Amino acid sequence: MPRSKAASVPAPEATTRDHIVEVADALFYQRGFDRTSFADIAAQVQISRGNFYYHFKSKDDILAAVIERRAAGTQAMLEAWAGESDEPLERLRCFARMLIVNRKDIQRYGCPVGSLCTELAKLEHPAQGQAGMIFGQFRDWLREQFEALGHADDAHALALHLLSRSQGVATLANAFRDEAFIRHEVALIDAWLASLVPPARARRRAS
Repeated sequence: MPRSKAASVPAPEATTRDHIVEVADALFYQRGFDRTSFADIAAQVQISRGNFYYHFKSKDDILAAVIERRAAGTQAMLEAWAGESDEPLERLRCFARMLIVNRKDIQRYGCPVGSLCTELAKLEHPAQGQAGMIFGQFRDWLREQFEALGHADDAHALALHLLSRSQGVATLANAFRDEAFIRHEVALIDAWLASLVPPARARRRAS
């Protein structure tokens, strides 16, 4: 949502820091955390090394800020989906359609959460658990939707199934660079979700 002109203007330091994190977020996704250097980020932000180190002392500090930014973005996205419909099925479809909305980036770079978690695991990086918590945000939100759909007993398992299925689609879409594959798989997921709607609820939706 665009800011109003009356909104307070952040301090220059905060603006510079936010810009650093935004650029680092994109570079970590496109190139990978390990292959992105301080110099790469500073060059794109167009600030001096001294100014850069004023905001962040290490690349791990930037990584922590990037993970925090992604977690906040994920939470905002989940809240937006929740506000789009009162029906849990439609909310679940929003999650599945995320693969189509982000198909260009997914085909080129993979899933931003999955790729970062995989890389940090290979590096045995201490932040691996923090990055994985974003998957936890999705899992918990999906579980709530399946519970609302009438699957309280197996909501957790269904949430993990949908989450893992979406990750599989993202991984293969990145490997094959195949948009038709993404759309086909999302259609299958959509049909599967529709099959989970209890008959009584389906009748209420149709009436």
